[in-house]
Amino acid sequence: MDLRDLINAEGATVVDVREPYEYAMGHVEGSVNIPLGEVPGRLEEFRAMSKPLVLVCASGNRSGQATYFLQMNGLEEVYNGGSWATVRFLKTEEV
Repeated sequence: MDLRDLINAEGATVVDVREPYEYAMGHVEGSVNIPLGEVPGRLEEFRAMSKPLVLVCASGNRSGQATYFLQMNGLEEVYNGGSWATVRFLKTEEV
């Protein structure tokens, strides 16, 4: 499954791990903002989210760290989507 398919999969959740001020300047429509520093303390929230989870940030570095952390804590269907701008471009508006 490629990134476009993941983002547009039924039930997919896009999680933006940038800081709130970065998120406020632009983000993927319908995404959830959970800053990287808060990821460890919100593990149960991630477990409860609709899968697949596609994590994004500015470049893919922070989302990669968060993806790795979540995978190491037993979460499945968690993917590093890279840049939020790329994911916004790939996300279709059709539902």
